[in-house]
Amino acid sequence: MKQKKIIPFINAENEYPASIIKLAERYSCEGADALFLYNYTGDEESREEFLNTARQIEKEIDIPFLIGVYIERFEDAKKALYTGASRLVIRKALLPAAEVLQEITGRFPKDKLAIEVDMKVDFQNAEQLDEYYAQGIGSVVLKHIDTTPSFEKTIQETKMQVLVRDGLVRNDLGDILSYENVDAVSTNYFEEKDIYKAKRALKGRGIEVALFDSQVDFADFKLTEQGLIPVIVQDYRTGEVLMMAYMNEESYGQTLKTGRMTYYSRSRQQLWIKGETSGHFQYVKSLMLDCDNDTILAKVRQVGAACHTGSRSCFFQELAKKDYIETNPLNVLMEDYDIIMERKAHPKEGSYTNYLFDKGLDKILKKCGEEATEIVIAAKNPNAEELKYEIADFLYHMMVLMAECGLDWNDVTKELVNRR
Repeated sequence: MKQKKIIPFINAENEYPASIIKLAERYSCEGADALFLYNYTGDEESREEFLNTARQIEKEIDIPFLIGVYIERFEDAKKALYTGASRLVIRKALLPAAEVLQEITGRFPKDKLAIEVDMKVDFQNAEQLDEYYAQGIGSVVLKHIDTTPSFEKTIQETKMQVLVRDGLVRNDLGDILSYENVDAVSTNYFEEKDIYKAKRALKGRGIEVALFDSQVDFADFKLTEQGLIPVIVQDYRTGEVLMMAYMNEESYGQTLKTGRMTYYSRSRQQLWIKGETSGHFQYVKSLMLDCDNDTILAKVRQVGAACHTGSRSCFFQELAKKDYIETNPLNVLMEDYDIIMERKAHPKEGSYTNYLFDKGLDKILKKCGEEATEIVIAAKNPNAEELKYEIADFLYHMMVLMAECGLDWNDVTKELVNRR
């Protein structure tokens, strides 16, 4: 049985970017499966501001987002999808010229494109919807629906993936998701409500949704004499160890229920939610049990500092150390990028990196081109040693280019993930 999704929508028209970003982050942390961001304002300035906001959101959240924007030219569609959006949603009432739509569907695959249809204004049967499918649009967002037999017949027979956009004032979330061919409901109903609570209710009705369900019963954990299990906490993106604490059965259950790390305080002998007083919550990404069933490894999204001292990690006091070479590829690339950014922010006399920044974009591009050519030449030589040097040179110059253009490795890796 496929999982059904709850996709909060955010109307960005006449909203401050900071408010939109804050709401998107909260939804991302608190149980949303994806987001639908839209601003169908036609003027160029509003559109560009919205796209910039979407780019910032893409950096902050770790769930997919759909984007709805006014499309006049192919370039508008390309800019919208290049924000990192998983799908572009075009309103039927605002369809671009036929030749523009043909260029868009010719350039992007079906699963990147959706059409939003107002069923109250223009009810579409399956045959009409499938005309869009034939044009290259893979999914439909239906709004202002009535759960009638004709609606059910339409969604059962269409070839398109079906999402329903609804305020959940007249219609019930569970009723809509109970239709086999409805994959998701997009709504603003949960702006001040508990998405995980709604998902638990859906699960109780036999509707499959994404929840934290433990694959091992707590009774099978090997506990301390006090009935506790130690929990090691890592940043889910970097792997940095943040802290260690303990859970009992109740706090473990609360963690699964809320998606926020909840521990048992041995000194106070009570449950405590990490961040309840500081705001530095830890949102669960995964929980793993070790081979002896006596330690949990939690990967989390950490808001702010993990340590009560204000340090990002509780592990900052060095006891002993032997120098070693860091070889984790992502760590190396991110550390090198950070050095490049440090040079950009604080120039150092005689620095080649600062020389490139001073010369500007054209010089950086010229060097990237030269280094790419060197890779081609080295690859024709059977000596792999030469090739690795040229690749390293190219990666360095490419990172300078990224820094000059406002990109970092998170941008690149997220785009690679989107292409899987």
